[in-house]
Amino acid sequence: MGLAAIDGRALYRKISWRLIPYMFLLYIVNYLDRVNVGFAAMDIQRDLHFSNTVYGMGAGIYFLGSALFDLPSNLILTRVGARVWMARIMISWGVISTCMMFMHSKESFYVLRFLLGASEAGFFPGMIIYLTYWFPTHERGRAVARFMTATSLAGVVGGPLSSAVLRMDGLHGLAGWQWLFLTEGVPTILLGSSVLFLLKDHPDDATWLSTEEKAWLDAELRRDGERYGAATRHRLGDAFKLPALWVLAGAYFVSQVGVYIVNLWMPLILSSFSHGRVDASLIDRYATLPYLAAAVMTVVVGWSSDKRNERRWHIAGCLILSAVGFAWAAMAHGMVIALCAMTLAAVGLWSMMGPFWTLTTSMLGGTAAAGAVAILQIVGGVGGFTGPYMTGRLRDATHSFSGGLWVISAMAVGAAMLALAVRRPKAAGIERGQELLQ
Repeated sequence: MGLAAIDGRALYRKISWRLIPYMFLLYIVNYLDRVNVGFAAMDIQRDLHFSNTVYGMGAGIYFLGSALFDLPSNLILTRVGARVWMARIMISWGVISTCMMFMHSKESFYVLRFLLGASEAGFFPGMIIYLTYWFPTHERGRAVARFMTATSLAGVVGGPLSSAVLRMDGLHGLAGWQWLFLTEGVPTILLGSSVLFLLKDHPDDATWLSTEEKAWLDAELRRDGERYGAATRHRLGDAFKLPALWVLAGAYFVSQVGVYIVNLWMPLILSSFSHGRVDASLIDRYATLPYLAAAVMTVVVGWSSDKRNERRWHIAGCLILSAVGFAWAAMAHGMVIALCAMTLAAVGLWSMMGPFWTLTTSMLGGTAAAGAVAILQIVGGVGGFTGPYMTGRLRDATHSFSGGLWVISAMAVGAAMLALAVRRPKAAGIERGQELLQ
């Protein structure tokens, strides 16, 4: 069979069905280990006597650990390959996540959350870079969107799962939140070990692709790289010279402030509107609805972005939607309205990720591409710290979540403006970077 006989659409479907479900599972586990502290927040605060400020600091400090090590981790991945490095990341974070069950003070909370972030560093940006090895730009929005639905579905799974595990409180002398870290940490170690056997570093290593399919895919990726500039083997320093990257970093910072306000504070935000009339386990189940809606819309927006070959307006529109949601939540006076508002915010924040990462990974190639994704994750990590900590401080100072919600709403509007300031690259070479700003 010659290259001309290859059905491109069928090949991309084949690759998607082979890679995305497994990557999806890996990222669900990653996301659960990262945000399970949000589901256990009320119990941890009660048992360990943490204030909102202490909880917000501990929840957010994870992202400082991640930010410090994202770049070196991503650079190592490009040298040793995704298979070995992803396995290392998963096994180490599984160990740290399990150790979270032994925390007993705010200091141990801070240290373990920081170490968790450091051990997980490079996982998400590595996965994004990994997808560029298999999908050209015109297919990448949908591929990233399918993969990114794991973040929202982790919330759908995480709520009921966490509620069930938390009800094991007192079993064998362990608190419910201790069981949560144990039951979600150990499987991560086992799944990380499976990566060594199931993940392939590159299409050339895939035994499930024919020689003709490999050659066709290689030619498609090479043409895509030549069209958008990613084929050039840019050096790491080139990433820092790209003005558009820093504009996108500003937008991504804001998105992560919002994402982790939703992830780590939503059960407590909803609980504040219930005035103690709704059981915590029921609130955790209610908190799955925003994630379910976000999962659906992430796929829809990714499909729309690829179909129209457009990224900026999709990103900006999603950010405006999140701004409306946060503002609505700030004005809410009941739990149902607050839940609807947080759903709108979550839909906007998660849905932007497909077009966002497609735009970002089309700019650079080689080591610079890995560096660019890592840079964005570093900036996003600072946002991930800022959101939970800011919310906790404002909550303690004002006895209300409204202040933090208004702040992130205004920030999201600004981020939408930043997204519109970036143009999609149309030519190869780092010199085009100066032209990516309008």
